[in-house]
Amino acid sequence: MTDVESVGGKNASLGEMISQLAGAGVRVPGGFATTAQAFRDFLSYSANGGLPLAQRIADRLEGLNIDDVRSLALAGAEIRKWIVETPFQPRLAAEIAEFYAKLVADSSTEMSFAVRSSATAEDLPDASFAGQQETFLNVVGIDNVLEAMKEVFASLYNDRAISYRVHKGFTHAEVALSAGVQRMVRSDLGAAGVMFTIDTESGFKDVVFVTSSYGLGETVVQGAVNPDEFYVHKPMLELGKSPVIRRNIGSKLLKMEFTNEAKAGRSVKTVDVPVEMRNRYSLDDAEVVELAKYAVIIENHYGRPMDIEWGKDGRDGKLYILQARPETVKSQQKSTDAQQRFKLKSSGTVLASGRAIGQKIGAGPVRVIHDAADMERVQPGDVLVADMTDPNWEPVMKRAAAIVTNRGGRTCHAAIIARELGVPAVVGCGNATDILKDGTFVTVSCAEGDEGRIYDGLLETEVSEEARGELPPLPTKIMLNVGNPQMAFDFQSIPNGGVGLARLEFIINNNIGVHPKAILEYPNIDADLKKAVESVARGHASPKAFYIDKLAEGIATIAAAFWPKPVIVRLSDFKSNEYKKLIGGSRYEPDEENPMLGFRGAARYLSPDFAESFEMECLAMKRVRNDMGLTNVEIMVPFVRTLGQAEKVVDLLGKNGLKRGENGLRLIMMCEVPSNAILADQFLAHFDGFSIGSNDLTQLTLGLDRDSGMALLAADFDERDPAVLALLSMAIKACRAQGKYIGICGQGPSDHPDFAVWLMEQGIESMSLNPDSVIDTWTKLAALQK
Repeated sequence: MTDVESVGGKNASLGEMISQLAGAGVRVPGGFATTAQAFRDFLSYSANGGLPLAQRIADRLEGLNIDDVRSLALAGAEIRKWIVETPFQPRLAAEIAEFYAKLVADSSTEMSFAVRSSATAEDLPDASFAGQQETFLNVVGIDNVLEAMKEVFASLYNDRAISYRVHKGFTHAEVALSAGVQRMVRSDLGAAGVMFTIDTESGFKDVVFVTSSYGLGETVVQGAVNPDEFYVHKPMLELGKSPVIRRNIGSKLLKMEFTNEAKAGRSVKTVDVPVEMRNRYSLDDAEVVELAKYAVIIENHYGRPMDIEWGKDGRDGKLYILQARPETVKSQQKSTDAQQRFKLKSSGTVLASGRAIGQKIGAGPVRVIHDAADMERVQPGDVLVADMTDPNWEPVMKRAAAIVTNRGGRTCHAAIIARELGVPAVVGCGNATDILKDGTFVTVSCAEGDEGRIYDGLLETEVSEEARGELPPLPTKIMLNVGNPQMAFDFQSIPNGGVGLARLEFIINNNIGVHPKAILEYPNIDADLKKAVESVARGHASPKAFYIDKLAEGIATIAAAFWPKPVIVRLSDFKSNEYKKLIGGSRYEPDEENPMLGFRGAARYLSPDFAESFEMECLAMKRVRNDMGLTNVEIMVPFVRTLGQAEKVVDLLGKNGLKRGENGLRLIMMCEVPSNAILADQFLAHFDGFSIGSNDLTQLTLGLDRDSGMALLAADFDERDPAVLALLSMAIKACRAQGKYIGICGQGPSDHPDFAVWLMEQGIESMSLNPDSVIDTWTKLAALQK
């Protein structure tokens, strides 16, 4: 990397990897590069004794207002025309031809090349210059290579590149360009994409995030397709376990492939992807794992998080690294930096949704732009809506309150630039340009997980500043309640002792959405339900495999985020009325007067009618602990009414391969029925501890229906009632006496600091709080115990 000044960031990095990492098994296609000095010599050309080209360019850019999009476009076009019309010096043209001849001499078949730009200020740790200059693919023959190089030189003066340099504080003359000529990987016949050695949104460092689509990688980089996504857990990759913890199938509607005209600008075309290929993943797990291994080798070599482009050659089936540059946003943030947290204070009608970029919320009037020529219509504070954006749009992207696109994934150039600018963006919405109407007001939320949502109207937003760093020690461990796996990478950065409650219901509701019995009875179900099941299960071996995969991925995402701290996962605790809301649910669930006291928890698991559904939950748990190696997962059983149920449910878990004590497995019981506290010693004979569910315990102790909605009853609902405290005290004492785990995962400690202090004084081992109340509750407890 000592050659950045000479050949630019991209080409220096390619040379570094070829020379340093080939021994570690990282494949990088070979090539050659022109130097920055060659570019400066080229710019010193003067026609007929006139001003040198460099001086003409400097004069043309002098005083240019980059915020005037029309003037910027005119200046850029004029300078690029000058460069393309300028001849190469004879010596440079001869040297390029000589190196080209050496490359093609090694091959018996006609070779094609990528001609790429590499700027001397590019791929720096704090400025990516992502996609600022041009790349030409499938270029064949020396004449076409020379023509493509000229176009690459000219692209240093693209509108976006001129604007970005000013925005980042670089003078135009200090940035030079190197043209790289690299052997093409035939990913037009395979697949390609981008990977980051860090989670792009939260900055979580223990995953490799891989995106992939069919054909040449330009479609992923440009944001023309919604690619497949994979997350690989680095610690499990190192241990040789199954480290792919999450997959999302993309629509992959288009792919880029070669044409027969191997000439700059006309050498590739975009075609539709056949439906059967769209409905399966573009990489298998073994390939994802191989890419992740390369990514970790590259990250370790450079000593920082990296943004890496890769391609799979469809002819030899091998995976190649095409370039690597430093990640420029999340890696620049320190763990002690105060962090802004955005939260919607109300909800509304969701007009469109896609992949969330950044974790902010923006709002304003919609500005739909169908053609890049009209982008000057975007005014400061507008919500920019377009089919897709590329780096040419950078001059107006920074004006926008938020950005919404039909196409694109989380690793495309538009997403990278939106992150650098700190503008929230939702990409890959599919039909946002049709649904969102010009001039209407919307709220764009990227603060609710992987899915970004565009809400109708202006919704109230709360922005809080969250200080990071050490918090004062407490005698009680503070854990988190985590329902949404998509928020886990973000929440892990909040001070915590692990996860005291991870709910399976959230995963079933949001990531699956179909009743388990509809999955199990497929295909012998009615036509509408069959269609719904097939739609959600695309890309998976079968609907049953889909159900188990999605459960396992949700659990694994939370477990990986907090590894190696304990993550207590509660088995599903839907009531019959909640199961009914799933697709197909009304066909399978009973009508109950009071579902809160009905067919739920252990009683449901033990029912022959639910046996196969429960087995799928157990298979997912087993996969996460045994195959993926995430043994920090502990299992919690909810709503155990009797000692007989306790014994039978532990036995049933054992029969399903989840035997207490085996491979360090701990079984925890929710202590939420008064019988659990009254007979605590006997229940603890079957479990490794209790987690108190204070909401259910309060309602059952006081005989209150917390779902009734009557204000009169709500006034009596209080976890601090002496009867509730008496039962809590019994449960805590029993666990302490037997040396077993005792925690609480209800809302009470967050709502009532005096209750939290009482629990601490009783000797409770942990309190599991909602993430947004951790800092506040922790600080209050520290102050109260002094």
